[in-house]
Amino acid sequence: MPRLGLGTSPMGNDQTERAVADAIEAGYRLIDTAEAYGNEVGVGKGIKASGVAREELFVTTKFDRHWHGRELAAEGYQASLDRLGLEYVDLLLIHWPNPQFDRYAQAFQGLADLLEAGRLKAVGTSNFKPAHLDRVIAETGVVPDVNQIQLSPAVTRVETRAYHQQHGIVTESWSPLGGQGVAVLTQPVIQDIAREIGRTPAQIILRWNIELGLVTIPKSSDPERIRQNIGIFDFSLTPEQVAAISALDHGEQAAVDSDEFGH
Repeated sequence: MPRLGLGTSPMGNDQTERAVADAIEAGYRLIDTAEAYGNEVGVGKGIKASGVAREELFVTTKFDRHWHGRELAAEGYQASLDRLGLEYVDLLLIHWPNPQFDRYAQAFQGLADLLEAGRLKAVGTSNFKPAHLDRVIAETGVVPDVNQIQLSPAVTRVETRAYHQQHGIVTESWSPLGGQGVAVLTQPVIQDIAREIGRTPAQIILRWNIELGLVTIPKSSDPERIRQNIGIFDFSLTPEQVAAISALDHGEQAAVDSDEFGH
């Protein structure tokens, strides 16, 4: 799985098609989408327009709660494949646990079935808390390969990352640059490090993700920003700079509560 990819929420199909093609041309090989984004069609078209062989790409999608069930998971997967126009995705995630419906463990068993059948290369979850993951592992005997969570310098998710490391789960951060209403790009410590190194604030934050051992999927539809965002593998941050950025953390309460929200 590549360490950095293109996030596609929120973009419509036409914008997504252009962004995906631009990203692949710029060197991206990880593309992230979801049923809920409404742009899987655009992702598929962008992949085809890029001219890059499918096997060179790592495509992730996610399904919603109406597919929470052992047999339903396969139906949700096929629906995504039909929209994408692909024969497979590399990683399939349950988008939110929706614990009030109490079917996420069955949904993950459905993913495990698809994995065992060779229809997926990897399976995982999105927005799952350690308690949700405990139940998934206990009831299915399968550890998710990835848990994709809201994570930025403002929401560093220290305890969840520690849980992931203990269980061999890859941490993938969505909204790594802060997202709507979370101003991290303009924080003085980010600005100061960016000036010192001669990089953009976004590049500093994305490199911080890499230094922490994370996979990250910044969203952009701007071709220049897309190129800038992947240009983070030719410099590094010092441990002191990483710690200064991590100190911007607002705590777990700053994250969307996946016990309360989901779709």
